[in-house]
Amino acid sequence: MNKTVILIATTAALLGFMSGAKTTYAADSVYTDLNLDACETLAEDPMGVSLRCKGYKDLPVYFKEGDLRQSVQFGIVDRALVDGAFESFSAFNHVNTKIEWRLGDNDQPVAAILRWFIDNPGPDGGSSTATRGEILVVSKVARENDGGSCFVALIDAKANPNANDLARQTADESAAKFACGMEEPEWVGSKGDLISERTFSWPEGYVVE
Repeated sequence: MNKTVILIATTAALLGFMSGAKTTYAADSVYTDLNLDACETLAEDPMGVSLRCKGYKDLPVYFKEGDLRQSVQFGIVDRALVDGAFESFSAFNHVNTKIEWRLGDNDQPVAAILRWFIDNPGPDGGSSTATRGEILVVSKVARENDGGSCFVALIDAKANPNANDLARQTADESAAKFACGMEEPEWVGSKGDLISERTFSWPEGYVVE
């Protein structure tokens, strides 16, 4: 076999290996819509509501609203968290309707990325586009053997031009191994003046000491 043939064969093998590695390693995104009108009501009172919504494939999305603040969990969440957890922001807020799911091994979601709108008041007391903050929240997706779903990372979408890239990178690197209730979510990138600090309420057994 001459050198040219050897070089071609070696290059083809290397490219084939790299292509296979990329297929099994690289994360990907899929998107679903959060349609609150189509959700199942789990609980409701004059102060708020708790819903079970359709997510990606057979994975549900749990949505709560109370006191003009919202909370969202993803996947096969422990019942104690569905009933008793509320993770949000101190300022009035609401979420976007597009969910980005980051896929890991076997095309199973390990993280969900959702945009939160922070309703900061303007000079007239109301929220406007100029005063509204935007935070990309990376959340862990709960699975059958790990029922925790919580904030993993927070990215100020207005202060970081590459906010989406930061969110995806953090989701791929940190979400799967993140321990809900035992670790604090981190702010990634720059922080501007329009953000709001995270607030949370965990049921017993999920409290960060």
